Amino acid sequence: MSIFDKKRLTNESFKLDIERMRRGWYSDKYFENIGRMLSSLSSEGYAYAGKNHNLPLDVPPEDIAVGDIEVEMQWFTRRVGSTIIVGVDKSLEMLRHCTGYWEGNQFIDTSDKLEVWAVHDGVVVKSDGDPLNAEPVIKVRGRYRDFALLETPTLGVLTRSSRVATNVYETLMAARGKPVLFFPARFDLHEVQAADGYAYNLAIERFNMDFSHRVGSFVSTDAQGDWWGGAGGGTVAHAAIASFLGDTAEAMMQFSRILPAHIPRIALVDFNNDSVRDSLRVMEAMFKKYRELNDLGNEDEASKYNLYGVRLDTSGTLRDVSVAPIGDTTLDLGVNPRLVFNVRQALDSAWENWSIPDVWKDAANEYCRNVKIVVSGGFNPDKIRRFEKLQVPVDIYAVGSWLFNNNGGTVTDFTGDVVRVKIHGEWIDMSKVGRRPLANPNLERVW
Repeated sequence: MSIFDKKRLTNESFKLDIERMRRGWYSDKYFENIGRMLSSLSSEGYAYAGKNHNLPLDVPPEDIAVGDIEVEMQWFTRRVGSTIIVGVDKSLEMLRHCTGYWEGNQFIDTSDKLEVWAVHDGVVVKSDGDPLNAEPVIKVRGRYRDFALLETPTLGVLTRSSRVATNVYETLMAARGKPVLFFPARFDLHEVQAADGYAYNLAIERFNMDFSHRVGSFVSTDAQGDWWGGAGGGTVAHAAIASFLGDTAEAMMQFSRILPAHIPRIALVDFNNDSVRDSLRVMEAMFKKYRELNDLGNEDEASKYNLYGVRLDTSGTLRDVSVAPIGDTTLDLGVNPRLVFNVRQALDSAWENWSIPDVWKDAANEYCRNVKIVVSGGFNPDKIRRFEKLQVPVDIYAVGSWLFNNNGGTVTDFTGDVVRVKIHGEWIDMSKVGRRPLANPNLERVW
């Protein structure tokens, strides 16, 4: 699965569209054109006939079968700084199942002729932005026309998966190890959810390994957990509250009554733009039922009314009614530090206003203080760092579209370069200007 267990995922997980990938359906057309040209040259028995080659002086340019040229190719990222690498296993399965050529309608598999080195998903590579100093994550030696079509899809999965993983990692760093819920499913095609969720989970594992934490993985769809055994989790949507006529407390009471206890009860409390009031209403209603069932000795049913948390999701164009306006009104909008402080203070002291027996007061105090605050809506590392610097009492951050960010410092584009060719049995450096064969101690022989 990754660097963490030294196992690699197979096509049993990925379910590649092998037939069309072999035919170049997912490849930039110029790779198909190159493959057709080299295949034709091979069938013609063509040997290099040019004059302006880059071979060393002691290597004769005669009798070089260009159509069957063997190359050494390397894959690396251009992202500056540290990158969490994900997408290697899927790239390897593309090479394993789609390397070869067609004879009529029959595909001739030549993957066993390749020499392949690769890192494990989850490793970290570093770059200063200069491709001469990069660290390759895959290296392949073999006949170029047999795997030329695979450059596009392998670069694609490495680029996207590594970008998502690295963005998640940087968000965890900003959150100082607090849980980060993975909420970007609605911002892209559903077909990418399994790969994205896998990248998220590996970023969590990498963070836990680097900092000896035990942060959990929390995805919102089952598809996001497909490759690593996770499952989607969630709270109550705004639409559910609308279905209960805007009554957040009643929506949560019925949610708690009907759904199994293992699903965390997290109330979405911004529907009426009064997060303090609705948080208090939800908590009081749920605690009342919690106490009633415990008094009857029905602890299992009572556990269904244990309020795990409240989620603040105030729109960035609104000011919650609990937030008094100040000079800079932009600081009043959306989920802001003062709103979180207001909600935390209200939650912690709510039990003091409840009419409950003395024997239940300590339990009520604990119930209220254990309710966590989840924030969502426009969060990114910069905003999270500001919240953490101010010691805002957030317990969990839910982050969405920023985890797909691909701009400036988050650009994670991968490149594939031929850097050597095999001439008369010898490997000769043959890279374009600005490139060279690179090393990475984490590369290991795959096959």
